[in-house]
Amino acid sequence: MPHQAYLSKAGSLLPRQGGEGSTLARTAVVSQASRWLVFGFFLLLAWCAAARPAHAASPPAAPELRQCLPQVLQVQATRDSSTAAAPPADAALDWTPVTLPDQWQHRWPGHDGAVWYRLDWKLDCIDPAQPIALSLYSMVLAGEVYLNQDLLWRDQHLQEPLSRSWNLPRYTLLPASALRPGLNHLWIRVHGLAAQTPGLGEVRLGDPVTIRAWYEAQQWSQRTLITVNLVVSAVLGTLFLCAWLLRRRHTVYGWYAFNCACWVLFTANMLLTEAWPFPDTMTMARANLLLFVLFCSSYCIFTWRFGEQQLPRLEQALWALTGLGCVYALLAPVAWLSNSSPVTLLFLLIALANTLQFPFHAWRTRKLMHGIYAGCLLLFMLAGLHDMGLLYQWWSGSPLTPYSALLTMVALSVTLGREVTRNMQRIENFNHELTDTVARACDELAQTLEREHALALRHSRLEERLQLSHDLHDSLGGSLVRSIAYVEQASQPLANAQMLSMLKLMRDDLRQLIDHSGHTEMPATPGAWAAPLRHRFTGLFDALDIRSDWLIPAHWLQRPSALQCLGLTRVVEEALTNVLKHSRATQVRVELLQPQPQLLQLRVRDNGVGFDVPGVQQHGLGVGMRSMRARLERFHGALQIQSEPGATLLEASLWLPAEAAAAAGPAPQALVSADPPRQ
Repeated sequence: MPHQAYLSKAGSLLPRQGGEGSTLARTAVVSQASRWLVFGFFLLLAWCAAARPAHAASPPAAPELRQCLPQVLQVQATRDSSTAAAPPADAALDWTPVTLPDQWQHRWPGHDGAVWYRLDWKLDCIDPAQPIALSLYSMVLAGEVYLNQDLLWRDQHLQEPLSRSWNLPRYTLLPASALRPGLNHLWIRVHGLAAQTPGLGEVRLGDPVTIRAWYEAQQWSQRTLITVNLVVSAVLGTLFLCAWLLRRRHTVYGWYAFNCACWVLFTANMLLTEAWPFPDTMTMARANLLLFVLFCSSYCIFTWRFGEQQLPRLEQALWALTGLGCVYALLAPVAWLSNSSPVTLLFLLIALANTLQFPFHAWRTRKLMHGIYAGCLLLFMLAGLHDMGLLYQWWSGSPLTPYSALLTMVALSVTLGREVTRNMQRIENFNHELTDTVARACDELAQTLEREHALALRHSRLEERLQLSHDLHDSLGGSLVRSIAYVEQASQPLANAQMLSMLKLMRDDLRQLIDHSGHTEMPATPGAWAAPLRHRFTGLFDALDIRSDWLIPAHWLQRPSALQCLGLTRVVEEALTNVLKHSRATQVRVELLQPQPQLLQLRVRDNGVGFDVPGVQQHGLGVGMRSMRARLERFHGALQIQSEPGATLLEASLWLPAEAAAAAGPAPQALVSADPPRQ
């Protein structure tokens, strides 16, 4: 039969895959699936133990029916070179006695084609109430069966690509019409290839109860148990693949998934009855050998990852051998693809060496999951040695590898469940610690927010006080300075009406200060903005014999906000107040420019005595100067001062935001003189 697949069933020394669940429980879905998988494995093991058919012994036949049972006389075989579909004549061929099961490559090396097997058996009587049953263990690779000259069954493909009956037990009841009293012949023609260990398996004739029980036992071991093995491997591989996709750094999961994939594809060879999708038998044999090489290599890598072994040089050598083995499987001549090919034996030895070294590694680490896996490997190795003896017909019995594979899976699943439970406990402890930590952090954050809120209130009160001090200094302070200057310049005591007028003016300034604190609407034109300032300072300038010129544009290119207009107002008030207090000037010029839509420039010139700007800056600015600079910086503006005797220039620049554009039209900036030139 095909050497790769048969080795996986009966003669392989390869251990079955295991798995590590050290950190799989970090994902809730995977951990939940692992719990159900462990529970399902125990149910599966119980079901396998209960459902395995037993080899039923032949019940003693009744004395009156004993003579109606078949008696096999001899089994003979001969090579077939004809294309006839009917059994050959005895005299035309050279028959050789054989013993079943038989592999003809030992007798006819290199023979590719067909071989006839003839079973001569004797039936003393024919009783319609007692049918005769026939069961075949296997035909490698395909075959057809005749009773005397009647066809019982035939495989679909007797030429390449050959059908695959090597692992497919057969059972049927012989038709009474084809039976003859006395000597009967059972003709079996087997079609096979020399590289695939061709031959005929065990054949049994007898009463239906006994033969049926034997057939069901073979069906269980050759089909059902392998199907269960394949499904469980696929489920485990899928589970570990999901775990690896979720946690890429745990490469042991990925290697286990790849190892399971190789095993599933390799084991599927034992269940296929046709060569599809491969064009012929030998192409399929190459694919099986390739999967066998990859399975052995991935098994070694997975074992090293599972055992946390660092063997870089061995891994490099293994990958080099794996590459050579793949090339051999794809390019080697057909005659080299037998079950004893060098590559097959080499990778069997590699897997065996890896199986033997891991128990010593587990003994050194003393870890429970390593010990469980090592015990499973030793059990699988013993089962493999037993099945190897079955392959080479050293002894008889049933294969144990499928049972040991399932047991290995169950043991590793128990290990996985244990690790999952421990990880879940760690996760629960971490969740409790995280909850406590979050609660403490929330309390600390609440306290911090309360402190921040208190600091913000204090800061807000300080800003309000500072703003109020600046507003009082710039507005009401300026009115007081103007009134004091007016009183000082008067040549005689002022009348009550004049004093009342100055008090009302200060009242108006205070009211304007209160109104501006409510953020009134911005003026429609520059003239509307400058009118209150002109009204308040022009009379005082006239009384002090100071000429004042106001050059204001007719329209805004872009309107400033109410807060920006208030800031400019306070700057003008402070600048003109300083002129009144310190400059002793005779001429003042106030000029508002808008050279571009987003830039306002305010210039205040006087011909006073001037002051030392660097000296004032070195010793600290006064309250008024600091107030002007702070107001402008609040709106991203700038203040520049140039002063010398006879000429002082204060220039304030204020940038307007682009989104506040409200152009009053493309009219040019016509300058308006507030006071005509005086002689």
